[in-house]
Amino acid sequence: MDTMTENDYLIAWGLYAFAALGCLLVWMRLTRWMWRWLREPLRLLVAVLLFSPTIIDPVKEKVAPAIAITALDLAFKVGNNAWRAISDLFMYGMIAFGIYLVFVAIRFPIERAANARKERTAAAKAAARADDPEEDHPFGGAGDDRYGRPPVPSNPQRMRVEPRL
Repeated sequence: MDTMTENDYLIAWGLYAFAALGCLLVWMRLTRWMWRWLREPLRLLVAVLLFSPTIIDPVKEKVAPAIAITALDLAFKVGNNAWRAISDLFMYGMIAFGIYLVFVAIRFPIERAANARKERTAAAKAAARADDPEEDHPFGGAGDDRYGRPPVPSNPQRMRVEPRL
């Protein structure tokens, strides 16, 4: 006898989704120290494991988390849905990793161009810094003028003239 109502079914899925999201966030926190090209596929794998559904009752169109069905069927030998759940996990994993590879193929040339642009900008700044005459004057490159203006060419910088008393 099926005692689970539609409302109970939705509440159970909501609780599972909340718990799975918490597990995914913990996994992201645990893998943040890793190299990016290892971290991202591992995070994707855990997301697929946690959020992949599988059909448990084709007549009533009931689904459950594939990892839970696999674990329960293998641990307690209560059903024959383990192979279906494993095939669903494999299928969702292949789809997710295929999309991820397309994303990486698009992102890689963009990142290379951005890194090259950053290197060119840094080299241009270093060259400008090397050519800048301000570096030679510890108190500024303006000479004797206190406002930082260059001296007027027709009026060479003269010695200071003291007023007579």
